[in-house]
Amino acid sequence: MDSEKRSTFSSKLGFVLAEAGSAVGLGNIWRFPYLAAKYGGGVFLVIYLILAFTFGFTMILAESALGRHTQKSPVGAFKKMGAGKILMTGGWFNAIIPLIIVPYYSVIGGWVCKYLFEYIIGDEQVVAADGFFTNFIGNTDNLAASAKSLECWFLVFSLITIVIIFLGVRSGIERVSKIAMPILVMLCLIIVVYSVTRPGAIEGVKYFLIPDFSRLSGSGIWLAIVAAMGQMFYSLSIAMGILITFGSYMKKNVDIEGTTTQVEIFDTFIAIVAGLMIIPAVFAFDPNTGETMSAGPSLMFISLPKVFASMGGGRFIGIVFFGMVLFAAVTSSVALGESVVSTFEDELHWNRKVATLVMAVIIVSLGTLSCLGFNVLSKVTPLNMDILSFFDFLTNSVMMPIAAISTVVLVLKKENAEAIEGEIMSTSKFRRKAVYRFVLRYLAIIFLLIILISSVLNAFGIISL
Repeated sequence: MDSEKRSTFSSKLGFVLAEAGSAVGLGNIWRFPYLAAKYGGGVFLVIYLILAFTFGFTMILAESALGRHTQKSPVGAFKKMGAGKILMTGGWFNAIIPLIIVPYYSVIGGWVCKYLFEYIIGDEQVVAADGFFTNFIGNTDNLAASAKSLECWFLVFSLITIVIIFLGVRSGIERVSKIAMPILVMLCLIIVVYSVTRPGAIEGVKYFLIPDFSRLSGSGIWLAIVAAMGQMFYSLSIAMGILITFGSYMKKNVDIEGTTTQVEIFDTFIAIVAGLMIIPAVFAFDPNTGETMSAGPSLMFISLPKVFASMGGGRFIGIVFFGMVLFAAVTSSVALGESVVSTFEDELHWNRKVATLVMAVIIVSLGTLSCLGFNVLSKVTPLNMDILSFFDFLTNSVMMPIAAISTVVLVLKKENAEAIEGEIMSTSKFRRKAVYRFVLRYLAIIFLLIILISSVLNAFGIISL
């Protein structure tokens, strides 16, 4: 794809909403609240905010500028900036990561579709019943039926993603983002108002917003820092190829530092709002607050429906909540898929239709494996993980830190550093240049190695995150 023919976002607003949409997804609404609940509430929040507005800002800005400067998707961007054979591994990782993530992300998106459907047609008590979630993904009495149901909802979510990507940058991604993101914010605020005004909810608000370091031991604070760093990558779409790809669609007259600031603020706002939706509601409606707060990944699919069932109007709240989560999940999956399609277009010179079709085949193939990993293939457990968890570990804990390290090394090469900073300053005052330079030169690789090493140690049971 020649740069002259390359698709672009129609406006600064289109870029900001699309990039925010890529960042605001299950990472914010599903993952952030349960990590905050696990790691001391306000303590985790403070750590995350510091990292997001320093390390996160630096990585978003560097990747976006790299994309706009080269007008290429990740592999092409690395080639154009003179990456050698070793660094090109990072370029390919940036391209491959979303190709692996979209399938299993779509499986989780299918869970969201299933819950939304059940709330629309049924009774909130049914969704809250013990065993509802486990029977849905892996009914041991009827593995084939469970696999069929899981596959069906996975395909529903995948189809939504594929259709939007097929429509293109402006007609698909930008248009959907402009509609979905305002609706997402509105739905979030409705639930927050309801949640924080319930009797007893103020204790949850305090837990989430007020740091109390006595909640964590010395090792607990260290683990909270590591978890916050990992969450920041997941939440801000760093090292997934998305920021480079979307940067390549950004017009040359857009303030790149300004848009980065807007994206990080919007993304962090939604993460905080997600915490205010979920944590106060648990304090208000769940008598087993401590047990629920430590539920981890199951918080949204097992614990929250029980909270909704105890509310007045719980069915309506369930519809609004899972509708909002669906909007967020779709915008992120579309951004991931677009990065894949852009790489196919740039490197293999396929048109959008062919690229999207090939991506669809890969999504269905790998996503089906993840579905079957909970039932028919439940005995296949690489590193003692189900197939979906293994794909998640491979991408988020191994490939993404390596991809990010490669990006940092590439951008730090003298001629590249000057070119990237020049790209930023061509439209921006670069007010946070000192932060950008300090983090990139002295902290980024150290942080990334910490994420990589700690995640691998966690996978092998040496430490527990």
